[in-house]
Amino acid sequence: MANEKNQQTLSSLKGSLTGVETFYVVDYQGLTAGQLGKLRKDIREKGGQLIVAKNTLINLALQDGGRDFADALKGPSAIVVAQDDPAGVAKALSDAAKSNDKGIPAVKAGFVEGNRVDVKVVERLASLGSKQSLQGELVGVLSAHLSNFVGILEAYKEKLEGQA
Repeated sequence: MANEKNQQTLSSLKGSLTGVETFYVVDYQGLTAGQLGKLRKDIREKGGQLIVAKNTLINLALQDGGRDFADALKGPSAIVVAQDDPAGVAKALSDAAKSNDKGIPAVKAGFVEGNRVDVKVVERLASLGSKQSLQGELVGVLSAHLSNFVGILEAYKEKLEGQA
């Protein structure tokens, strides 16, 4: 007979992972309570959530969604769910790992927009910056090209008026 607390935790995990397209499996062992609290806060600010549970329960919840991460669930593991900003959450994990000499939390595996990815992809994603900063860069590039285009049109208009 399964433990009732484990059944409740599994049900909660399944609910948290339902409809999630991006999450990371991380090793958090070695973080102090203060560091873990700060990490949770940083992840929450980026629209994510850090979930700590037993590997068996995490594995059962993931397998229920058709995702197999049994190979990554060795040693203490946590799931970091990224709802709004996958790159921002990855950056928060990367920044936290750089802030201590142990490199913790260490990403073990990732699931980005419906596809399993390795650690290198998660690291590259973390180097991109947040979704909001990328959108700002895109707007800047587009506006520069549009202003150049308007300048060309005005020059062509003046040329046509000069010929007439």
